[in-house]
Amino acid sequence: MISDKNLARIAGFCYLIVIATGLFSEVFVRQSLRVSNDALATAHNIQTNEMLFRLGFVADLVNFVAGIPTILIIYHFFKKSNKIILQIALALVIIQTAIIAVNLLNQITPLLLLSNDTYLNTFQPNQLATLSLLSLNIQAQGYGIGLVFFGFYCMLIGYIIFKTNAIPKIVGVAYALAGLCYLINSFTMFLSKGFSNPLFIYLAIPIFIGELGLCLWLLIKGIDTTKLENKS
Repeated sequence: MISDKNLARIAGFCYLIVIATGLFSEVFVRQSLRVSNDALATAHNIQTNEMLFRLGFVADLVNFVAGIPTILIIYHFFKKSNKIILQIALALVIIQTAIIAVNLLNQITPLLLLSNDTYLNTFQPNQLATLSLLSLNIQAQGYGIGLVFFGFYCMLIGYIIFKTNAIPKIVGVAYALAGLCYLINSFTMFLSKGFSNPLFIYLAIPIFIGELGLCLWLLIKGIDTTKLENKS
C-alpha cells in the first residue's frame, strides 16, 4: 500500500509535469511560433520548426495524462470533507480535459495543411497559411473555453483546501485566485474585439503562483489527513 504522504507526493510530481508541459506547449511553442495577423510568417515558423511544433503537441498529450492521477488523488483525499463539491469539481475538470484534448486537432491541422502534397497542389501557399492560422486561432478559443471549466475547478478545490486546513489556507486562497484569474482571462478574450487578451500578462503571475504553490506543497509537505473529516 502507498502511504498518504507518498500518494500526495505522486500527485505533486504529476502536477509538476502538468505545469512544465503546459508552459512548454503554450509559451515556448504556440506563442513563440504564432505571429498575430501574419499567416505567412506563422506558416514559415511552423515549417522551419516542425519538430518543436510536434513536441508541443506531444507535451499537451502528456499534460492530460499526467493530470489524471493528480485530480483523482486530490479527490481521494478531500472527498472525506465535502463529497458533493468534489464531485462537481471532478465533473468540471473532466469536461475541461475533454474539450482541450479534442481541440488539439486544431493545433495539429497546420502540419496537415502545410506538409501534404494534396493540399499543396490544390491551394496557394498564402491560402494554406491563412487556413493554418485560422486553425490556431480556433485552437486558442477552444483552449479558453476549456479553461473556464478549469477555473471553476480551481475555485472549488481552493475553497475545500481553505475549509479543511489539511493544507495551509493561503495555498487554498492562492489556488482559488488562480481559478478566478483563469475565468477573467477567458471571458476577457471572448468579449474583446478581435479576441485580444491584454490582461493575460497580469493574470499569468497569480495563476502560476497558485498552481505551483499547491504542486510544491503536495510534493514536499503532503496532506495532513488528521484534519480531514468525513462529512459525506
